[in-house]
This record gives sequence, C-alpha cells and structure tokens, in this order.
Amino acid sequence: MSDTSLRLVWVYPDLLSTYGDQGNVLVVERRAQQRHIPVTRIDVRSDQPIPTSGDIYLIGGGEDRPQRLAAERLRRDGGLNRAVGNGAIVFSVCAGYQILGTEFINDLGRPEPGLGILDVRSVRNEGARHVGDIMGDIDERLGLPPLTGFENHQGNTVIGPSARPFARLRFGSGNGTGDGTEGAWCDTVFGTYAHGPVMARNPQIADMLLKLALDVHALPPVDEQWYEALRAERIAAATQASA
Repeated sequence: MSDTSLRLVWVYPDLLSTYGDQGNVLVVERRAQQRHIPVTRIDVRSDQPIPTSGDIYLIGGGEDRPQRLAAERLRRDGGLNRAVGNGAIVFSVCAGYQILGTEFINDLGRPEPGLGILDVRSVRNEGARHVGDIMGDIDERLGLPPLTGFENHQGNTVIGPSARPFARLRFGSGNGTGDGTEGAWCDTVFGTYAHGPVMARNPQIADMLLKLALDVHALPPVDEQWYEALRAERIAAATQASA
C-alpha cells in the first residue's frame, strides 16, 4: 500500500468486463470506503500502460476475440507481471483467469500464450458449454465461507503443481475437468470462473483482498444486510435448481 491510499487497478474494462464483472471493483472500492480506508481506483484501458505500483488488480471476463487482444497487449506491456513480482494482489474471472495461466485456446482455434502468472492451462471444451449456478467450498487455508456464483464458459482449465484449487464444488462445472475443482490460486494471485459479480455474492472475498493489501488479520465490521440478503437468495435458488 502506498503512503496515501490503497491503489485499486481495474484492468482493461474496454475488453474484459462482461457479465457484470465490473461490479467486483465497485464492491472492493465500496468495502474499503465503508471502513474509511483511503482508496484510489485506476481504470486502465487496453491502450494504456499497466501501472506497476498498484496494490490490488482486478480482471474480468470477455468474449473470445477481446480475450486474445487483452492477452497480446498484456504480454507486450509486461506491467502486470512486474506488479505481481513486486507482491501485488490479482483477482481474475473467466477470460481473465485463463489469461493469467500459461496457455488458452483463442478465437482462431489456436493455442495462445498467457502471462504465466498462475500455473494453469486452459483448453476448449468439446462438449456443452458450462453454464449455470455454481457453489463450492473455498480452500480452507483462505478462511472464507462457501463460494456462490454463475459460470458461463467453454473452457476447461487444468491446474499445475504450483497452484491450488480455489474451491471444491458442491455443484457446477468449475474448471470443467471432472475433478470437482473451481478456479485456482497461488500466494496472492486468484482465478475463478464465477461471475455474479462474484464480489457481490461473496463480499468476504473482497475483504480478503483488502486484508492482504493492508497486511492485517481483521477489518472493522460493516453493514452486511444487503450482501447477506443477496447471498442467501442466490444460494437458496441455486440449491433448489440443482436438487
């Protein structure tokens, strides 16, 4: 964290901001403000350099061609890799999650290099698209309640030896590999297929990012009524639909 405020970076909103994922940056920003934590939000478009001095970087989902363009520009820029090397926190969703890995299949049907920040590799699922609500138990090391979200992707993602599953599913496809895993994480880098936006459904994830950035074990309490009402409603609806 800088001497004045927490630097929150929203990466490529012009390319990677489908399915309401911009809500993630709004929730993290709001939960910092509720606790009177000074926060500066930086929206970085794809024609701008990625700052390397951010504290938390958020990346959303996108269509196949914007995903390829985003990966190409992020590789050329190199700023996100340097930021992670400096200890920055990254939370990515869907296409953003795949981009953080070593490789994914682009809109031309060819392997596209990722950033190699997270030890995952994505291939195209040849079966039905993974669509619907998901719910799972987040890795107990992270100390978070169960994950709830909505997935909509054609990719299958294999986790390498240096990463861990973000969650183990109760229902849904998640990484699509049939092993019940959803997302991946290593140190301060996180990826998931969960939309929703996922921070609105799981505000404790936003709080986890804030705690990591501030290097604290706890945050002052905030009013959770709205978040808990949404979370309970979505969990109940998804559980009923999966029964």
